[in-house]
Amino acid sequence: MSYATGDDMVTTFGERECISLTDHNHTGEIDQIVMDNALSRASAEIDGYLVGRYATPWPDAPRILVGRCCDIARYQLASAERTLSDEIKLRYDDAIRFLVQVASGKISLGRTDTGSVIQGSSQVKIYSGSRQFGRDSTGGGAF
Repeated sequence: MSYATGDDMVTTFGERECISLTDHNHTGEIDQIVMDNALSRASAEIDGYLVGRYATPWPDAPRILVGRCCDIARYQLASAERTLSDEIKLRYDDAIRFLVQVASGKISLGRTDTGSVIQGSSQVKIYSGSRQFGRDSTGGGAF
């Protein structure tokens, strides 16, 4: 699950830049596979910061994560062939600073649950500071 879509990228940065960042085969079109891959990686990076405070992935995430996801994906798409401008780097650094502050609790995204269900498992883990509590299907206690 990505926090942003290819349409979000085009709205944010324009079609010409999105073509420039993704069109490795010089077709003159946005390569949606390349775009989706970058957005997926950016979303995973966001989840890495949020997982300690929020259940992830977050299907109804606040809109602010869309812009941060686009900034991170754009940074990831920039390479030696495509100039990594000061603006791209600055927006990426700003997105990471924002996520660090969310992770530290200085910024709230408006959701209070910190639990996460492990897919394919009956375990639920609740994180509270440095302690982990949980219960599996057999009624176990702290992890």
